[in-house]
Amino acid sequence: MKVLMFGWEFPPHKSGGLGTACYGLTKGLSGFRDVELTFVVPKAWGDEEQVYITLLGANELPVIHKYIQFADQESKVEYYELKSELIPYLGTSEFFELKSKVSSGEERLVETTGEGKIIFFGDYGPSLFQEIRNYAIVAETIAREIEFDVIHVHDWMTFPAGIAAKRISGKPLVVHIHSTEFDRSGYHINPAIYSIEKEGMDAADKILAVSNLTRNIIIRNFYIGPEKVITVYNAVETVKTEEKPIFEKVGNKKIVTFLGRITLQKGPEYFLEAASLVLQKMKNVSFIMAGKGDMLDAMKKRATELNISDHIHFPGFLKDSEVNDLFHMSDVFVMPSVSEPFGIVALEAMQAKVPVIISRQTGASEILKNILKVDYWDIRAMADAICDLLNDLELWKNLVKHGKKEVDKLLWTDSASKVREIYLQILHEAVEKIED
Repeated sequence: MKVLMFGWEFPPHKSGGLGTACYGLTKGLSGFRDVELTFVVPKAWGDEEQVYITLLGANELPVIHKYIQFADQESKVEYYELKSELIPYLGTSEFFELKSKVSSGEERLVETTGEGKIIFFGDYGPSLFQEIRNYAIVAETIAREIEFDVIHVHDWMTFPAGIAAKRISGKPLVVHIHSTEFDRSGYHINPAIYSIEKEGMDAADKILAVSNLTRNIIIRNFYIGPEKVITVYNAVETVKTEEKPIFEKVGNKKIVTFLGRITLQKGPEYFLEAASLVLQKMKNVSFIMAGKGDMLDAMKKRATELNISDHIHFPGFLKDSEVNDLFHMSDVFVMPSVSEPFGIVALEAMQAKVPVIISRQTGASEILKNILKVDYWDIRAMADAICDLLNDLELWKNLVKHGKKEVDKLLWTDSASKVREIYLQILHEAVEKIED
């Protein structure tokens, strides 16, 4: 069974849990002899681990002079290199004639290198929507040139690519939802992103949700039939520790940590408010808010307003080795997410023997027992939970011991096994449709 999988990031190049989940799942799937996996990313950097999979970079695949069928167009479009204002091999009059067709919607152009390869930045920058569309162009090329049985895509950035590959090949499509626009933006959603998410879910043969929380959002907010949506929980990968810690504890202060994107979804403001309440009761505590995001400057300003700037540190985005060291020095980990589809970082903290407090609005709370749970908005309960863990050694030891045992049983091979069964199911259903 050959799987063509589209993602947006892959370790070591990642911005959060999506890349981590893709790595864990693909490694788990590689353990099955009947699964052969090709994983595509917009931009391959060359240092990705490829022991378990074949990894392709869309930026490495030439599409020059390829005929591409767009989802919203009936006619095929030939793509030419567009490195400069004049397309090579075309005279000035021919160029303006072609350019007028582009403007009228009759033809589309895409910028490529001299080798006919599309340029990708592979990040979440201002050209994201263009890169998503270009990714779909490459997906059509791939779907024509390699053999596969099923398509698997991760989150909305890859949905157009998956739809394109399905349209060309007729193969079944599995859409994997790690986060929705409702998680990221509350109800102030970006209609363009919602439209892409909705289109991908409608086109999918099966939808995988990382928690029941996410499954319910998909059914309720995207109007998807419950029978189409299956929950497959994430797991955790064993973490390697560095010999020399990058971070070192200073003095005897207790360390309480937040780690994640500093955005509305992750609830950083509630962490700060709870920190302020803790510091009114305990002075021997420092807080760390690690990560980057659009709310970072606002959180620094709020820390100043709360008069806790001397007790909180903002180290920015951390590499994996730095994350391991941060956990090593942390006494408590807090994940106060407003809407968290799963939250792999909580599992990583437990694996590192750090007691965890998470919001009830977190997918991981559905399966974790040896943690403390609070509502994200209840900053007093959050502050009390932090104080309890810092002051009650028995409670702290209990959560560390049993939390580590619990999370060590959450294996990617189990998640991958369930995904494999879903592949087999939809392939069987596809055969039945042909026979009927």
